[in-house]
Amino acid sequence: MITISNLKINNNLYDFISNEVLPDTDIEQNKFWNDFADIVNEFDPINKTLLIKRQDIQNKINQWHKAHKDRDINIEEYKKFLIEINYLVEEGEDFNIDTKNVDPEISNICGPQLVVPITNARYALNAVNARWGSLYDAVYGTNTLGNLPNQIEYDPKRGEKVVDYVKSHLDNFAPLKNSSWKKIKGIKFEKKKIKFYLSSNNTTTLINENQITGINLDKKGDLNELLLVKNNLHCRIIIDPENAIGKIDPASISDVILESAISSILDFEDSVATVDAEDKVFAYRNLLGLMKGDLESTFLKNNKKFKRNLNQDIEFMNLNCEKKILKGRALMLIRNVGHLMTTPAILTQENKEVSEGIMDGILTALISIHDFKKNINKNSIYNSIYIVKPKMHGPEEVEFTIELFKKIEEMLNLPLNTIKIGIMDEERRTSVNLKECIRSAKSRLAFINTGFLDRTGDEIHTSMQAGEFIKKTDMKNAPWIKAYEDRNVDIGLECGLKGKAQIGKGMWAMPDLMVEMIEQKISHPKAGANCAWVPSPTAATLHAMHYHLVNVFDIQNQIIAKGRKAKLNNLLKLPLLNRQNLSDDEINDEIENNVQGILGYVVRWIDQGIGCSKVPDINNIGLMEDRATCRISSQALANWITHRIITKEQILIALKKMAVVVDKQNAEDPNYIPMSSNYNSIAFQAAKDLIFEGSKQPSGYTEPILHKRRLEFKLKNKSFNRNL
Repeated sequence: MITISNLKINNNLYDFISNEVLPDTDIEQNKFWNDFADIVNEFDPINKTLLIKRQDIQNKINQWHKAHKDRDINIEEYKKFLIEINYLVEEGEDFNIDTKNVDPEISNICGPQLVVPITNARYALNAVNARWGSLYDAVYGTNTLGNLPNQIEYDPKRGEKVVDYVKSHLDNFAPLKNSSWKKIKGIKFEKKKIKFYLSSNNTTTLINENQITGINLDKKGDLNELLLVKNNLHCRIIIDPENAIGKIDPASISDVILESAISSILDFEDSVATVDAEDKVFAYRNLLGLMKGDLESTFLKNNKKFKRNLNQDIEFMNLNCEKKILKGRALMLIRNVGHLMTTPAILTQENKEVSEGIMDGILTALISIHDFKKNINKNSIYNSIYIVKPKMHGPEEVEFTIELFKKIEEMLNLPLNTIKIGIMDEERRTSVNLKECIRSAKSRLAFINTGFLDRTGDEIHTSMQAGEFIKKTDMKNAPWIKAYEDRNVDIGLECGLKGKAQIGKGMWAMPDLMVEMIEQKISHPKAGANCAWVPSPTAATLHAMHYHLVNVFDIQNQIIAKGRKAKLNNLLKLPLLNRQNLSDDEINDEIENNVQGILGYVVRWIDQGIGCSKVPDINNIGLMEDRATCRISSQALANWITHRIITKEQILIALKKMAVVVDKQNAEDPNYIPMSSNYNSIAFQAAKDLIFEGSKQPSGYTEPILHKRRLEFKLKNKSFNRNL
């Protein structure tokens, strides 16, 4: 450890920041570290006070529910109590956010959003490069046509179906006058016009020719790319008669490339397992490579070596042959950790860990400055920094974050409000006070969203003592969920987010079920959401089609005209069983479903340091899981144990039974450590802790247990290899 002021900083972290990050930032090294110490000294005690207040409020809620148990909750009496303990605050007068210098990907373009673990360079590169994706590839390689390709070699018959599917979509995206994309025999650029040939002498054009926004020509002067736009999303029609697909296409169309992942959240939180200075430096170094633009990843796939690096911006011409540029990369947002966790990477003189969230805020902002130095391939055209802040409880904690960002800007010599904030509406105290949370961040706000798993976990934990909750599988149909989703959009628009900030919706968790996603996820843009999370670049390309079909800003205008429809009373209605009888089979199914999900995720987290991956559920359906999975499942089981619907003995039986299932599901992984042969393994013990200690964990969070057990594993296996 290196001592700076009254802090002890891990030497690897200190060297990385001093030697790799600070150069080229115009920030003097000694001043940076002294300012760093000053911020920690000022904000760390405030952070701890806020966490104490959280627990104090939770204790009062627990006591209230114990006193009112076995009788129906009077909602007005309940609200009065929540106001008295400062859990629920009074809404102030109407206002509009006034965030400035927000990039078009936030303000003007509606489309898919990816969340990617920053510790996996290959996935991070794929996510940022997912700004553009082949619709041909996305349809061919998924179950979009109803089944998966069943052979390694290219299947021409399937290829024909793909082309037919994509051209049907083009008929909706950019319809032709009195014709169809399936009938086109050629596309040419003539006299500054685009002509679609139906025969040698018969041509047509688009119904809306304003959709034609650009072209590219080959060396002969022939058209080889046509750029179209709808709802601010671009589509690139690639024309190549020499390509294997273009050769057999009547119009020589070889590919259709959609503007797909408009933004990507680089995650330092729920999808990573960063428990010490070594892990954090690894994560920060990947972020530095992304911001500088020089991150690379080399890997083997099917015994072939591949290399990933970042895409370049795209050059094209308008119809007057004037040069234009389109971004080649998704706008990068950075998700920091929340307020709860501390880090052994930096200690006080008394050897107390400091807040990891404060460290993340300073260092991710510092690293982002490297984007400002670039003239091409910039992340933000306004030199803005986008930090998504999770797990904040109410406006007071939002205000704390805003003051921290202000101090970081002063430290880094950045203009006021350079750092924009994304508020994740995933904690109950934030949901019920969303308008005032937005008010606290009104000059920095760039993003709000909903997240079913974390929000449900906090719903259960906050009201743990109120009674037994309904099954996890029934939660999505509970009245509070609809109120939660609707209020998020209603209040966001009420506060002027339209055209200034993103309103996001949660993840489609099943990356293999794309036809189902196409059928269902259109509900998110129809609900007025600017963006919604998807599990892969391929899913982003397919989800982009929804934003072609739905003009989100038109939907938002309709919602604004109707006014807020979701009621606070519905949001506060607890999803309790109300003493309904459950059969033994129903209870056992719920136990095993939750236990299997916890084990499947935790064993990778603890043993391999994998914070996000496709984890098979109890029915062997692959789900893209992060830490929120454990939160909802562990809280659901802890609640039923608390109210004696189930016993610890039943959980132990299920844990041992499901360990066998999870071991079989991971049998092909050479790095996997089986649990069924050792019920004393650290991973198995971590799963038990999450359930049996779930009711005692702060806000029901999983981080304290997972971090403790992961550190234990790393200490026990000093020669471990990080599986990335």
